[in-house]
Amino acid sequence: MEQLELFQRLGVALAVGLLVGFERGWQERAWAEGSRVAGIRTFGIIGLLGGLWGLVAELVGEIVLGFAFAAFVAVMLVAHIRAMRRAQTYGVTTIVASLVTFALGVIAVRGDIAVTAAGGVIMTLLLGVKPILHDWLTRIDYDEVLAVLKLLVISVVLLPVLPNRGFGPWESLNPFELWLMVVLVSGISFVGYVAVKLAGQKRGILYAGLAGGLVSSTAATVHFARLARKNANNSRLFAAGVVLACATMFPRTILVSWLINPALLLPVGTVLGVATVVAYGAGMLLMRGSSGPTTTPVRFRNPFEFGIALKFGVLLAVVFVLVRGFQAWLGEPGIYPVAVLSGLADVDAITISLARLSAESVSVTAAGLGVVIAAASNTVAKVGLAAVFGGRAIVIPVTLALGASLAAGMVVLLSYTP
Repeated sequence: MEQLELFQRLGVALAVGLLVGFERGWQERAWAEGSRVAGIRTFGIIGLLGGLWGLVAELVGEIVLGFAFAAFVAVMLVAHIRAMRRAQTYGVTTIVASLVTFALGVIAVRGDIAVTAAGGVIMTLLLGVKPILHDWLTRIDYDEVLAVLKLLVISVVLLPVLPNRGFGPWESLNPFELWLMVVLVSGISFVGYVAVKLAGQKRGILYAGLAGGLVSSTAATVHFARLARKNANNSRLFAAGVVLACATMFPRTILVSWLINPALLLPVGTVLGVATVVAYGAGMLLMRGSSGPTTTPVRFRNPFEFGIALKFGVLLAVVFVLVRGFQAWLGEPGIYPVAVLSGLADVDAITISLARLSAESVSVTAAGLGVVIAAASNTVAKVGLAAVFGGRAIVIPVTLALGASLAAGMVVLLSYTP
């Protein structure tokens, strides 16, 4: 190892220790001098110590590193026990952080310094967001925890043993892929669900529309439309909520298609990306100059509930069969009528089906067009829902805003040449 490289690696080990120590020192800044187990200086030394012992181990042998780590653990445990008795506290976060810092110092010298840097930043982030994490725990219900655990157990235990081959008509049903896609989409929806749940009900239309659209743009549309009917004077504000929720469906569709087949990013992302920008812009314009309630509690069902996941799995299986059947009957153009019909109910199922086929028997261009058609069909369906549940006051601004986004996407689609 070159001398300059060695100094760089030791510098990274020291920097990681100082970073963690800064966070620990700030968290314990009210403590009297000398009462902390470790602060910014001590953590800096711990990181450097790990790097130096990593260097010694390279020169002498691996066993030295084991003895050094054991001695370090013993010293830190003694210091921690004395601090606990003095302060009557029982947390072990600082002592665990010190052990990880030592290990990261070793990795900085003996392994990849990028791993050390990333590990140090991630650990510091976890240490720093303690109040947020603890607040989140108070907002999560037991039923929600249980629903997530049930689906995870079923997925982790069941998924590996599911047959990974085609069954049924045109061998379109692959149990392994079906359930994997269910977990994928449920996971994306769950991110939005958690965002809505943890934020509470005081973030307003903007947050409710954005996060709600990630969970279920259909549910968000119906919710805001009903509010608009009850509060006609604020219909413009609730129309913004509908538009923002529907706009979030576009990047969600881009994400799902890209995760399954990255080649779809260009044909789908260019068209729906422009539609996203226009729709978000229109939603923000609707919010400007409008006044109304800042609390908009949207009720969503946990997407990790087994019943919801199972229903989506059935819908996904039906769409898989329909797409394969129409493709066998009409060739590649047969996917388009299925995209229109499926998109009216759910855009995720047809997006997954077409993304899957684009890696097998359908061209990327045709699959991308099918996804765009499904997204447009789903958007038109949302306008219909706004009209039914919200009436004329909300349907006009929603139609103009979403119509503009679809028109912008259409312009890009017509000018797009793969």
